[in-house]
Amino acid sequence: MAKTPAAPSSNDAPSDGTTLNGVPVSGPSNKGRPTPSRAEQEAARKRPLVPDTKEAKARAKADLATQREKARIGMANGDQRYLPARDQGAQRKFVRDWVDAGWHLGEAVMPAMVLVILATFLPIAALQYYAFVGLWIFILFVVGDMVITSITVKRAVKKKFGEGKVEKALGWYAAMRTVQMRFLRLPKPQVKRGQKPA
Repeated sequence: MAKTPAAPSSNDAPSDGTTLNGVPVSGPSNKGRPTPSRAEQEAARKRPLVPDTKEAKARAKADLATQREKARIGMANGDQRYLPARDQGAQRKFVRDWVDAGWHLGEAVMPAMVLVILATFLPIAALQYYAFVGLWIFILFVVGDMVITSITVKRAVKKKFGEGKVEKALGWYAAMRTVQMRFLRLPKPQVKRGQKPA
């Protein structure tokens, strides 16, 4: 007597809605969509470390503004942590203090130029001529003051730090600071007029 084939167990039945021996089988997980690829599954699992929200962006922007303001104040006050490379070092600070302690003709270059520009609006040819001549003579004196300051600063640095330890371009660094108006200098002056660094 032939045995009838055993009915397939529930464990053997496919659960994706396919047919078994021509008979459609409907399982509980009939999703009706293709299986996602590995790349899609990995992308779905990834989550941003910082939520991409308006609040997070605003907070990051505020933090950046705070850091910039802190750096600006630190640079203005001469804090070594916030100074650019050209202003860092004990010798550069010494040069800044040396220049800031004195009076320099270069501080008046900008006001003198403004006066000459105003003179050009007056319909007096002689006044305009002498204003330009006076400006160029004044600029020659400014250049002379820059040269003298450069030489004296380098001598002072050699005396303080040693003959063979002087950094390059300190004279030019000092000369360029003399032509800046005192309240516009960065880092800001840390000494008063006449208070030469020792």
